Amino acid sequence: MKNQKIKNIIFDLGDVILNIDVPVASQSFANLSGREQSEILTIFNENDLFRQFETGTLSEGGFRNFIREKLNFSDLSDEAIDTAWNSLLLDLPPERVDLLQKLAKSYRLFLLSNTSSIHITQANKILEASTGIKKLDDLFETVFLSYEMGLMKPDVRIYQKVLEQAGLKAEETLFLDDNYDNIQAASKIGIDTIHVQKPVTILEYLKDYAV
Repeated sequence: MKNQKIKNIIFDLGDVILNIDVPVASQSFANLSGREQSEILTIFNENDLFRQFETGTLSEGGFRNFIREKLNFSDLSDEAIDTAWNSLLLDLPPERVDLLQKLAKSYRLFLLSNTSSIHITQANKILEASTGIKKLDDLFETVFLSYEMGLMKPDVRIYQKVLEQAGLKAEETLFLDDNYDNIQAASKIGIDTIHVQKPVTILEYLKDYAV
């Protein structure tokens, strides 16, 4: 049901706007290295790889060197690493972009994503191939990215920073994310939320807002 107080909508990227399949990346690195996927996941988790890269602690070069070192593949090219990392990014249905453009006529729209620079570069390529729109910045007033902010969801500070920087009131703001912990954290500071759960998409969740 539509919240009549809402003036601003913040979107997550993965599995909200852009379809993703996270385990595909670890399988891609397993295929490159000849290791089991479970071993790759253990390496990533023990070294907190996602958090390091997605909060900007690890640079693109640092990330690639980490992969080469941990997988014992010193001659692995940047392109091969990026392709494997990006393999979890699937498609971006054009009808979701159509919805965003329609919503933008009535609401201030923002993106808030836990992501890395390599993924954003690829996401923009997928967006352009699907819709002709060159970058995510063309769809939102501001694109907030964890690796640029030095914070990641569900840290409450990232939501507070978005509200402060954009000049938003929590009670006038709706946030959509596929991760329950991220939703809960935003709710704690008064942001209205929608937990996006496949196979339902934002087209259904926001149909009352797009009229």
